[in-house]
Amino acid sequence: MKTWFVKQDSIVRQIWGNADTALFIFAGAAAEFALNKAVDWLYFTGRLPADPLGRLFSTVTYARMIIFSEQEAALKAIDQITAIHKGIEQNRGAQIPDWAYRDVLFLLIDYSIRSFELLERKLTDVEKEEAFNVFYRVGLRMQLKDLPQNYTDWLQSRNEHLQKDLVCSTYTIDLYKQYKIHLGTLRFIILKQVQLKLVPAGVKQLLPVKKTSWIKPVLLCYKLLRSLKMEKIFKSALLPKAYKAQIAELDIK
Repeated sequence: MKTWFVKQDSIVRQIWGNADTALFIFAGAAAEFALNKAVDWLYFTGRLPADPLGRLFSTVTYARMIIFSEQEAALKAIDQITAIHKGIEQNRGAQIPDWAYRDVLFLLIDYSIRSFELLERKLTDVEKEEAFNVFYRVGLRMQLKDLPQNYTDWLQSRNEHLQKDLVCSTYTIDLYKQYKIHLGTLRFIILKQVQLKLVPAGVKQLLPVKKTSWIKPVLLCYKLLRSLKMEKIFKSALLPKAYKAQIAELDIK
């Protein structure tokens, strides 16, 4: 009998098995990556500014690999993530701050919840606890320190991290320029407005993005298209050609 890292009936599988939700998690992560005070670590290798979409997709891909794998395969994927970061630390001759690792775990928890609730429905307290628990176990395997023990404690830690670890820096401005170059103007505009709809208030205030009022009706229209099974036409027109195959694979039937 197979043992899965995440139960097959878990809400986390439902969240991450849908391409739309995964893309919204991607959008939220793109915003916080740009603001994080440790973003210089992602610039150190040169991969983030050279290919910001690919770098963020790799984060999503690893998360999904863990969520949909059997126990041993998931643990190997987590160990691989740890090994990659240890290699970067050795090359730079310094350690990535432990809080920076926690920040990534925390944003994956938060945007898993926020994305599903924006596109689908409100999650129950039990489902939110399940979302926390999956990534908590990832953090334990990575031997991260000072992890909150439950969802309630995580809410407090998350707020503390948002207040201490984010800043609009020269890296932020440069990364948003790279987003625009790699996405194109129209997709970049849509990304920014989705981010404003999705991210916490503290993140929203720091982003180099102006708020507009048109994204809400666009989201309502998109939800209608999804109910009519017509959203693929809309997505096909908006998504970068280079990533269409990867995005299509995000839907797990």
